[in-house]
Amino acid sequence: MAINKAMRAALSVLSYSEADIKKSYQMERWLKEISARRLRKPSLYHIWEHKVINGDHEVPVRIFMPSAREHQGILIFFHGGGWVTGSIDSYDAVCADMANQTGRVVISVDYRLAPEHPFPAGLEDCYAVTREIFLDENLLETEAKEIVLIGDSAGGNLAAAVSLMARDRGEFLPSRQILIYPAAGNDHSDSSPFPSVRENGTGYLLTTKRVRDYMELYRSSDEDLMNPYYAPLAAKSFTDQPDTLIITAEYCPLRDEGEAYGKALKTAGNKVKIFRMPNALHGYFSLPVRFSQVKKTYDLINCFLMEKETDLMGFSQ
Repeated sequence: MAINKAMRAALSVLSYSEADIKKSYQMERWLKEISARRLRKPSLYHIWEHKVINGDHEVPVRIFMPSAREHQGILIFFHGGGWVTGSIDSYDAVCADMANQTGRVVISVDYRLAPEHPFPAGLEDCYAVTREIFLDENLLETEAKEIVLIGDSAGGNLAAAVSLMARDRGEFLPSRQILIYPAAGNDHSDSSPFPSVRENGTGYLLTTKRVRDYMELYRSSDEDLMNPYYAPLAAKSFTDQPDTLIITAEYCPLRDEGEAYGKALKTAGNKVKIFRMPNALHGYFSLPVRFSQVKKTYDLINCFLMEKETDLMGFSQ
């Protein structure tokens, strides 16, 4: 069912305010942490804490074990939040669900946030964690081919950037990545080449103004706009990338750039599946699994992980 007029009106009221994020981001972080503590607590899971050294910085990671005794691989997860908000604490429930829904160990990365630590600090944290896990197969007794990158929104951007960086640095290369409504482009103005920036830029929770503000806080300088590790669509080459699953949301301003990134990967010879989640808003993946769109997302993820091509008939592109 499409979003009706009453729902559209409610979304317009609930949509993120146009407040200056440069003044309010610390309060937003605090509110997310408070909300995470008050909302549902994940159950039937086991976790432990770990730290990875990145230069003179220790990157905290939280490892979630699935309820099944034997896991089938590893998902390295980078959380969303516009590179400015979000943490392993605020994504506890998501990661616990992810471990139990996929039967895989989930490693959640608490990368440094902007603007205190602008690009590429958070990305380098994500790369350092990924590098350690790939180069030490004994760490969790998992072969490199069973390690998959996954992220939502800004985390999808980071997953794509880590894959590009891994190819360029030549230390390891992921075989698969899952990008959920990723931020892939660098133009969210009214003249953007992507219609979803204008069509979904107001009234659907995440606004294009909010996206622009987040990206301004994240970058170190305007030169970053053309850096493929900042905006993966700016890459000069899309070759030698992992098999990729991209899931976008119908009413998300980032929808078209995420799908364009998938098409660029596919044109360069990579194996790519793109699915547009009908009637979905940006951020829906953080909802409980009982929501149909979240359940469908895990169905798609599991088919992709198990390479069940025949079960992917619902892919739209």
